Amino acid sequence: MPHFICITCGTQFAETAGEPGHCPVCDDERQYVGHGGQQWTTLDRQRRTHRNRIEPEADGLLGIGTEPAFAINERALLVRAPGGNLLWDCIALVDDDTVARVNQAGGIRAIAISHPHYYSGMVEWSRAFGDVPILLHAADREWVMRDAPAIEYWEGETRALWDDMMLVRCGGHFAGGTVAHVPHLHEGRGALLTGDVIQVAMDNRHVGFMRSFPNYIPLSARAVRAIEAAVEPYPFDSIHGAWWGRSIATDARAALARSVDRYIQALEGVYDGR
Repeated sequence: MPHFICITCGTQFAETAGEPGHCPVCDDERQYVGHGGQQWTTLDRQRRTHRNRIEPEADGLLGIGTEPAFAINERALLVRAPGGNLLWDCIALVDDDTVARVNQAGGIRAIAISHPHYYSGMVEWSRAFGDVPILLHAADREWVMRDAPAIEYWEGETRALWDDMMLVRCGGHFAGGTVAHVPHLHEGRGALLTGDVIQVAMDNRHVGFMRSFPNYIPLSARAVRAIEAAVEPYPFDSIHGAWWGRSIATDARAALARSVDRYIQALEGVYDGR
């Protein structure tokens, strides 16, 4: 039986004889069901119509995204590290060409995902690279639509990885919303990989925060301050977001502080645009 994939959010479901009746991820207020109603595809179908683009995001960091655009259209990041590569976030499509190119770059030791909107094809990706572990925060377990033995649900505020990398629970967008701290990137100045838990703005000079981006539901000032506090202990000079070209290349800690202040001033009605 096929594992159907939601066309709107990219989530792959447990196998069923027919299309699922609905997508709980899209029914949630943080997502949406399009005007055309719920629609589905499969990995086999997607492999016939799409391909993955793989190119450097920074030194030691490869972006992996699908073309033409599919679902939320995030791109994953492959962190190249001495102790093994980390796949940060995920996409629905994995095919033979992608596997070959990722293996040329050193393969994957584990997969870690920021939040449920990017769970997508995580089980297929794990299996394609030898059933590598999938690290998800336990607070978001209810949003896993295809479970697998490879999934490891971690709890608490941090999950240490190898080479001093760290997963940090920030909450916000989802209760288990997570960012990755990668200290060896950018010549040892460090980077945060944030998905859209900390969303890099279009100007690549600020970040933003939302409970729902498509439905324009903001986070509270308290939640935003908690995100800032969660990453404060970690040195970083850059932030890499969820889409191509959405990165703050340098002085990202100051950009985060500036953005948090601006956001809270706007909530309180005292932001004057300066």
